[in-house]
Amino acid sequence: MTGIESAFARHLDDVLALSHAINADPELAFEEHRTSAAITDVLARHGFAVEKPVADLPTAFVASVGSGELVFGICAEMDALPGIGHGCGHNTIAAAAVGAALALAPFADELGLTLKVFGTPAEERGTGKEIMVNRGVFTGTHAAMMVHPSLKDVVSPQFRASRSWRIEYTGRGGHASRPWNALNAADAAVVAQTAIGLLRQQLRDGVRVHCVVQEAGSAVNVIPDRAVAECMIRCDTIAEVDEVWARVRRCFEAGALAAGTTVDFTTQPSLYREFRHDPGLAALFETHAKTLGRTFPDYPDKLFGSTDMGNVSQVIPALHPMLSFDLPAEDGNHTAAFAAAAGSAEGDRFVHDGGLAMALTIADVARSAPIRARLTASGN
Repeated sequence: MTGIESAFARHLDDVLALSHAINADPELAFEEHRTSAAITDVLARHGFAVEKPVADLPTAFVASVGSGELVFGICAEMDALPGIGHGCGHNTIAAAAVGAALALAPFADELGLTLKVFGTPAEERGTGKEIMVNRGVFTGTHAAMMVHPSLKDVVSPQFRASRSWRIEYTGRGGHASRPWNALNAADAAVVAQTAIGLLRQQLRDGVRVHCVVQEAGSAVNVIPDRAVAECMIRCDTIAEVDEVWARVRRCFEAGALAAGTTVDFTTQPSLYREFRHDPGLAALFETHAKTLGRTFPDYPDKLFGSTDMGNVSQVIPALHPMLSFDLPAEDGNHTAAFAAAAGSAEGDRFVHDGGLAMALTIADVARSAPIRARLTASGN
C-alpha cells in the first residue's frame, strides 16, 4: 500500500461520516450553509487554508494546501434537489473530494503540488461554477476534476450544453360562466406546448426541449389571467441551444397571439456549457479505477445530462468521470431511491473508489514530467 492509499484509509471513517451527515441534511442551491461549513471544518482541521466566501457566493470556498508549481483543483458539489434531497449524490461527490484531498495533503510539497478544493454551490440550478469561472476563482489553476455517481462506470461521459428561460403570460381574468371578455393565459401555455410538440418533428436528433407549466390558474370556475412556464433546451453546444431557442420562442409567442395575451421572457441564470474531457487525465483515472474493481464497458450510450463542470472544462483541462451505484434503471439520478443510496453502502463504495482513484490520478499527474509540462504551459 502506498503512502497515499494509507492516508486515504486513515481518514475514510471521518470522510464517510461527512457524506452521511450531508445526505441527512440536504440544502438547496446557494443555500448550502451547513454543508459548506461541515466540509471546510474538516479541511481546516487538517491544515488546509480556507478562503470563504469566494466569488461573492456565501457558500463557495477554496481550501488550499501545498506550495508546488502545479496547481490542481478538485470540485466538491454541495446542493440538493427540492423535494428529493441528494438525488444526484452531491454528498458523495463532496466526500470523495475531501477524501482525495486529505490523502494527498501530506505529500503535496513532495509532489510539487498546490492542491485546491473548490466548494462549488448550485450545480442543480444556478450554475455556481459558471459564476466562479467568470469571477476568476479558477484563474491560476492548471487542471481540475471531480467524480460523479450514476448507474454506469464511464470515464469520459458526454455532457451537453443547456440553458433555461421563464415564460410569463398575462391575460384578463373572469368568471368561467361569462368567458367572452376574458383572455385565458392558461390557453396560451397549452397552444405553446402543442406547437413545441409539433416542432420536435423538425429538430435534429438528440435535441431536447423540456417544458413545465408552473402556474396556470387555481380554480376551475375562474379564467386565469396569468400563466408561468419554464423551458430548458439541451443540445451538444451552447450555440445550438441558442439556435433552437429562436424557434421555440416563436411557439411561445404563438400561444400569446392565439389567446390574445401578452408574453414576457426571462433568461434564467443557469448556463451549462458543453464538456471537454482531458484524455490524459481520463487514461490515468481509468487505470486506477480498474485496480479498485471498476469496469468501463464500451456503452453505445454514454450520453448524460448537463453539468456546470463543463463550464470549467472550457477554461482549463478537466475530467468528470461517472462511477456507478448498483441500482435498477428506474432508480437512477434525480430520484428518491438514488438519494437513499447516496447515504448507504452504495454511496460509501462510491466515496472510497472515486476519492482514492482521484488521489492516485493527481499524484501520477504530478509525477509525470510530460503531463506537468503540458498543464503548466496551458497558462490559465
